[in-house]
Amino acid sequence: MIQLTKINGELIVINGDRIECVETIPESKISMDTGRYYLVQESVEEIIQKTIEYNARIKEFERTIRRH
Repeated sequence: MIQLTKINGELIVINGDRIECVETIPESKISMDTGRYYLVQESVEEIIQKTIEYNARIKEFERTIRRH
């Protein structure tokens, strides 16, 4: 899950695995695979970085589980 800021300043947490595409219009429009979309303050680059960090945390968690 990644935490983002909606245009109105409200925090939102979305499932990064469900993102279909991100457009700049000039805010970022995140289209989900469910057909919904969200307008957020973060740039496309920030969204990509947050998604990469989230995926890295998941992989590290999986490695930790396999070790035990």
